[in-house]
Amino acid sequence: MVFQSYDLFPNLTVLDNITLGPVKVQKRELNEVKSEAHQLLKSVGLDEYADVYPRQLSGGQKQRVAIVRALALHPEFMLFDEVTASLDPEMVRGVLDIIVNLANHDHMTMIVVTHEMNFAKQIADRVVFLEDGKILEQTPANQFFSDPATDRAREFLESMDF
Repeated sequence: MVFQSYDLFPNLTVLDNITLGPVKVQKRELNEVKSEAHQLLKSVGLDEYADVYPRQLSGGQKQRVAIVRALALHPEFMLFDEVTASLDPEMVRGVLDIIVNLANHDHMTMIVVTHEMNFAKQIADRVVFLEDGKILEQTPANQFFSDPATDRAREFLESMDF
């Protein structure tokens, strides 16, 4: 799971944040995990930041490290909880590009909680539309965006700029 608040350990370097789970929980070899962590960091344009601390990173960089940390655990699927909510607009695209790449190239199964409707339209197979903690609609993405079943979903989509 990748949270909107990053939840990186401030007293650990980027590399240590990424390797902690695989080494301590999965009992994997540190050298193997470090090598993979560097490859993952390189794939998101952050390998040169392996030895810095989270306080030295921008919000978008922290979020990419949080994604790498989750990927280092070799998950079967990932949950992204509003991963762009606390980012400035310039950082949003970089984080969304990583998720698009996971969907399109790595075929990662994901649950993405988002208000970024253009992004959802681009990558979603299914949409679950919620309001006040209740599911109002659950449908294939193309149907949701072209012909939503509920008045509330139609109203919501009409208010979006896409």
